Amino acid sequence: MIKNILFDFDGTLADTAQGIVETLRESFVRLGRPVPTEEEMVATIGRPLWKAFQTLGNMTEEEAHQAVEVYAGLFMQYEIPNIRMFPGVTAMLEQLAERGIRMAIVTSRDRHSLDLILQNNNIDRYFETEVTVDDHLTPKPAPDMVLALLARMNIKADETLVVGDTTFDIEMGNRAGCGTCAVTWGNHSCELLQSARPDMIIDDLDSIYHELSQQK
Repeated sequence: MIKNILFDFDGTLADTAQGIVETLRESFVRLGRPVPTEEEMVATIGRPLWKAFQTLGNMTEEEAHQAVEVYAGLFMQYEIPNIRMFPGVTAMLEQLAERGIRMAIVTSRDRHSLDLILQNNNIDRYFETEVTVDDHLTPKPAPDMVLALLARMNIKADETLVVGDTTFDIEMGNRAGCGTCAVTWGNHSCELLQSARPDMIIDDLDSIYHELSQQK
């Protein structure tokens, strides 16, 4: 029986792709480097930002971390105005909370930006804790971030569902021994998500509550 849900953030709860793309694009302009295509940038969402820069710009690790600093300086101007919570997120979280489901976030985003977005959208109260890139754990698709939450919350893997929009999320949850749920409205296609072998694939937020309601 699922008693706990660990949510990815970008592309799962929030539509952040356009904001991330706009900020990445401007970062490459400021760095004087060739700007990747939008498709290339979207494909890196879900990975730590420095890894995205490393991949997109063929950068050294040091150069990538310097690029992250440029991105951080542009965040409020280019990313924040373009972030929207997906329709129905607050209602779904409220339903899950009323059901007694414990919830947390596992994200490659940094803690400062995550907390700012959660507070701006008044949904921070639903999440017991969070693991972010600032915890310096091996990133998705390694299981480390989920394993850290299981230990911190003192919860069991077989009672926990990992929900995400990328293969990175699903592979992470599978490797941690949790149930996995892929959502189709994010950054990876349904076909790509199927390759990661999630326990379920859903097309709308209501399906999460519906699936849990079927539990005996």
